[in-house]
Amino acid sequence: MGRKRFVRDRHGRIRPGLEAPERELLRMLPQQAWELVDHDDPTAQRLFPVAYPDDAAAQSDYHEMMGAQLLEHHHHALDTMESTIDAATIDADELAGWLGAVEVLRLLLGTQLDVSEDMAELDPIDPLDSDDPRADQFTVYQYLSMLQNEIVDALSAALPRDGS
Repeated sequence: MGRKRFVRDRHGRIRPGLEAPERELLRMLPQQAWELVDHDDPTAQRLFPVAYPDDAAAQSDYHEMMGAQLLEHHHHALDTMESTIDAATIDADELAGWLGAVEVLRLLLGTQLDVSEDMAELDPIDPLDSDDPRADQFTVYQYLSMLQNEIVDALSAALPRDGS
């Protein structure tokens, strides 16, 4: 197992232990995400789940009522990650924002790569096979998945244990 990227200090703040290339990637990806959203790319539709698949009128009402709130939630999460990417420490709320941002990025990239929930493990191509045009995207997707797990672990470590 590799190093922990999110470690709590004695004051309860979290130290993001990201290498410079990781920070650069996480600084760049939100900008790319917003380009997809701003240009109504079909990939971005995954950020706005269908609540009423069999009722177009109800779905339209739901989208009208919730669409702006979902967009604001995603925007806040991505902004939080971008604005704190170089911080020495962040608090649990900011880390929760990172979790939301990573999920947005995973949804967009997963949609582009046609990743499904049915996939037990994401290993459809050898990431070292540079001939596959998706290799870099799959590598980023796998990195984001690993980062998501580490963020969840860091946030859950602060939760009270049963019987404590």
